Order: sequence, then C-alpha cells, then structure tokens
Amino acid sequence: MKVSKNTVVVMNYVLRDKETGDIIDRSEDHGEPIAFLVGAENIIPGLEERMIGMEEGEKKTIEVPHSEAYGEWDEQLVQKVPREYFKDINLVKGMPIQAQTEDGHIIEMVVIDFDDNEVTVDMNHPLAGRDLIFDVEIVKVREATQEEIEHGHVHYHS
Repeated sequence: MKVSKNTVVVMNYVLRDKETGDIIDRSEDHGEPIAFLVGAENIIPGLEERMIGMEEGEKKTIEVPHSEAYGEWDEQLVQKVPREYFKDINLVKGMPIQAQTEDGHIIEMVVIDFDDNEVTVDMNHPLAGRDLIFDVEIVKVREATQEEIEHGHVHYHS
C-alpha cells in the first residue's frame, strides 16, 4: 500500500537542519516510530506532500523549505514584556517558557534577554526560517478507520 490521503503512516525519521547538518530530532529519541493520518495536518505540509506515493519499507531523504515547514521567522514575534509578568520565574537566556492568554491559549516562547524592568521573548516556532531535511523510513501504511478520519488523528487499537 502506498502513502495517500486517509492512510495511517508509521515512520522512523531523522530531522536535520539543512544549513548546519545538525540533527534536531529523531524518532528513536521518542522510543518508537511516529504514526500520523495523511491529510489531517498532523505533520508539516511539505513533508507529508513529498511522502505521497512512498511504500512500506521505502527510505527517502526529503528536503522541506521553511515556507512549507514552520514558515518565515517573524521579527514582530520578538517582543518586550514587563518583568512583573515573570516575577516568580528564575529567568535564563534561551529558556523556553509558556504563557496563557486571557482566552486560554498557550503561547510557547523563548527568553532572549531580560533586565529588572522587561523581558525580551521570541514567540516564533524554534524551527521558523529553517530549511529542513528528513531521512524517513516508512515502517507501515494502512487504511485509516472511519473513526480516525472523523477525529483527524490515529487511534491505537490493542
């Protein structure tokens, strides 16, 4: 069976930064291959699109430009915030933190700099602006169940 819309794909991967060659992530670090539903926006679009037509057991190196991964790095997402919002946190440059908006959304950010009055945070995705290379291996491909399609994600059955 080939990777196509409404199939469940189980894959191993190694993710590298195209510019530096540094390994960013790999499935073995998570203890097992990942599974996702094709067409449900479970993974970045540029990777999913380039996997269409691959078969079980196939290995491929796939380049994904940042525009089809996590987008452009946006300078407007680097902001200065009053220090008082972080009064109970021992801040460190490079520290990832989360904040919650008034409507309950969680915002991920990284501390860029701080002083006694304000904290500079970057709310860009950590991989924004970076072209990526994925070494993928398709472990398994199967038809998705109707329930998986309706829910938009893979269900694990015992």
